[in-house]
Amino acid sequence: MRPRFPAVLWLGVPVICLLAGSLSYFLPPIHDRLAWRVENLRAQVKRAINPPEQVVFIPQEQIEAAVQSTLLALSSTPGASTTPGVAPTEPGPTATPTSSPTPTPSPTPLPGQVQLTGIIHEYQKFNNCGPANLSMTLSYWGWQGDQMDTAAFLRPGKYDKNVNPSEMLAFVESQTELRAVQRVGGDLDMLKRFIASGFPVIIEEGHDPPDDDWMGHYLTLNGYDDEKGIFIAQDSLIMPDFPRPYEDFALRWRDFNYVYIVVYPSDREAEVFSLLGPQIDPIYNYEHAARLAEQETAGLSGRDLYFAWFNLGTNRLALGDYAGAAEAFDQAFALVPSITPEERPWRMMWYQEGPYAAYYYTGRYQDVVELANTTFYALGEYTLEESFYWRGLAKEALGDLNGALYDLKQTVELNSNYTPGKEQLRRLGVEAP
Repeated sequence: MRPRFPAVLWLGVPVICLLAGSLSYFLPPIHDRLAWRVENLRAQVKRAINPPEQVVFIPQEQIEAAVQSTLLALSSTPGASTTPGVAPTEPGPTATPTSSPTPTPSPTPLPGQVQLTGIIHEYQKFNNCGPANLSMTLSYWGWQGDQMDTAAFLRPGKYDKNVNPSEMLAFVESQTELRAVQRVGGDLDMLKRFIASGFPVIIEEGHDPPDDDWMGHYLTLNGYDDEKGIFIAQDSLIMPDFPRPYEDFALRWRDFNYVYIVVYPSDREAEVFSLLGPQIDPIYNYEHAARLAEQETAGLSGRDLYFAWFNLGTNRLALGDYAGAAEAFDQAFALVPSITPEERPWRMMWYQEGPYAAYYYTGRYQDVVELANTTFYALGEYTLEESFYWRGLAKEALGDLNGALYDLKQTVELNSNYTPGKEQLRRLGVEAP
C-alpha cells in the first residue's frame, strides 16, 4: 500500500503558494506593474465606504454668517425677506504696480507649426506624474536620469500624493546644472513663444479620467500646430506626442492658475527673461494673474467659477493680501455644495496649501485645523505633509503644543526633504526624526 501524503502537507500547499505570491509581489518588476492596481482597488473600497465627494469643508466665517443671517431673519419685521446663507461679495482690490515695467520690443511673428525633438518619453509610475514630467523635460537638455532619480528627491516617501512646482524648481537648482523659472497666469501665446524658441514647457492642469474623479496632472509641451489647433504634449499617463486641442487645454489649465515651468541652461537665461518680458517680475506676474482671475469670477459658473475664486485667493496670498485671499477662498469653498458630486474637485487640497496660509495669517486657526481634518477624512489616510504642517502651526497657536509637535514630526516622516517641517521643529527645540 502506498503511504498517504500527510494531510498537514496538503494543507500547507496553499499557504506556501500564498507566501510565494506575497513575496513575489515585492519584486521590483512585478511590484511596479501591480502596485498601482492594488492602490486603485484599495482607494475604490475606501471611496465606496466613505464617498470623499460628500465631505465638504465649511469655513467658520460661513457658519457664523449663516447663523447671523438666520437670527436677522427671525428678528426682522413682518414682510421683510432674508435668505439665510452667504451671498458672494465683490472681490477686494488687488495691488497695482508702483512703476511700469520696461517696455519690450514687439514680438516677432510665430511659425504656424513647431515640434521639438529629443525628449525621452516616460510612462509614469504610480503617483509619479511630477517626477516623470520633470525627468522628461531634463532629458531634452541632455540630463542623464529618469523619473526614479527625480522621485527620490521630490517624493522620498512612497505615500506622497503630490509634487509642487516649487519642489521641481528646487530639484533643478540643487541637483542639476540647469536653471528653472515658474510663473502663473500664462496664456497660449506665451507657451507657443517658448516652444518656438526651443524651450519645452511643463504645465499643471486638471484631469478627469473616465473611471475616476478630478485630479491634478502635469504635461510637458514640446510642440504646437496652429492649422490643427493643437499642442503636442508628452503625457506620462496617456501617450507620447499627445495632441491637445487649444480650447480644451485652456479650460483644463485654469484649474491650476495657468502655471508653467521652463527649464533652461544658464547661458540662455537672458533669452528666457526676454520671452517672459514684464512677467519676469514676480510681483507683476501675480498682479497680472490676480486681475485675470478676478475677471473670470465675473463670467464663469459651477466648477470653473470655483477654480477662478481659488486662483484669485492664491494670487492675493502671493501678494501678501491675506484677508483678501481668505475672502476669495471662502467664496470658492462656498460653491462646493452647488457643484454636482461627480464634478467636485475634492482632491484640491492634495495639490494646494494656499487656504491654510490665508486662514492662518488672518488668525483663523480653527479653520486651518478643520480644513486639514476634512482633507484627511476625504483622503481616507494621513499622508499629506503640507496639511500636517499647517495643522501643526494652527494647533500651536491654539495652545495645543503636543498636538503641534506630533503634526510637525509627521511632515518629516512623510517627506524627509520637507524643509518647513524641519525648521519649525528646530524652532521648538526638537530634533527632526
